[in-house]
Amino acid sequence: QVQLAESGGGLVQAGGSLRLPCVASGRTFSSLVIGWFRQAPGKEREFVAGVTWSGGSTFYADSVKGRFTISRDSAKNTVYLQMNSLKPEDTAVYYCAAKWGSIVTATTRYDYWGQGTQVTVSS
Repeated sequence: QVQLAESGGGLVQAGGSLRLPCVASGRTFSSLVIGWFRQAPGKEREFVAGVTWSGGSTFYADSVKGRFTISRDSAKNTVYLQMNSLKPEDTAVYYCAAKWGSIVTATTRYDYWGQGTQVTVSS
C-alpha cells in the first residue's frame, strides 16, 4: 500500500507560481511512479506530469510543458509539482497518484490516489 497526501493549492493570479508537494508513505519506492493529474469542473481527469522514483525520468502533458516541472526528493519521500506562468485554464483540483512500473498517462493505470488540492488561477 502507498499513501499519498497533496498540499500547496490556493488562489493565484495569472502569471503566478505555485508548488504542490505530494508526500508518499507506505511500501518501498524503488519501482514507484508518481503522476500528477488535474480535474476541472465538468471535465475528465487528465494527466499533467509523471516521474519515476528511481531514475528521475519525467514526462509532461503538452499543455504544461515548459511551464511545469516535476521533481522528487527521495530523502523527504516527496514529489513536487512546480507550476509557473499559470493560466486560468490551469484551474482544477490537482491529484497525485502512484503506480508501479513505468510512466503512463491513463488514470486507470494508477492504483493509489491522494485527496486532491484545489488550484484556482484568476485572470
